[in-house]
Amino acid sequence: MKYIICFLFSLTIYNTAVGQNKTEKTFKDGEYTMKQYYFVMLTKGERRNEITETAIINKLQAGHLANIGKLAKEGKILVAGPFGDDGNWRGIFIFDCERKEEVEQLLNTDPAIAAGRLAYEIHPWWTAKNAVFK
Repeated sequence: MKYIICFLFSLTIYNTAVGQNKTEKTFKDGEYTMKQYYFVMLTKGERRNEITETAIINKLQAGHLANIGKLAKEGKILVAGPFGDDGNWRGIFIFDCERKEEVEQLLNTDPAIAAGRLAYEIHPWWTAKNAVFK
């Protein structure tokens, strides 16, 4: 029963926040603020198996990491990291951007994405504003 209540509460928060099409929504008389971020799932790109030369892969990876560092310093990427297996999902980003189009523009600055070694899916994602993982 408690799982059903949690699910309904989460669904209510989601529908309230998303239904108003805002990037922030405050609940409980200002005690709790939800903010929309963008969750990006990095996946294997269409050209991943075509690019096999080690020197090229290393150069793309170095550029990928440098781009993540640059976007993190700019405050655009809040979370980034790879998965620990060799599945289709390669890693995730959480972006703090106003629009999906901005996220797409920033993703296209990544050399590994531009080369087709990585692809991505973008999803609007709601959580507590200024959430911190401890």
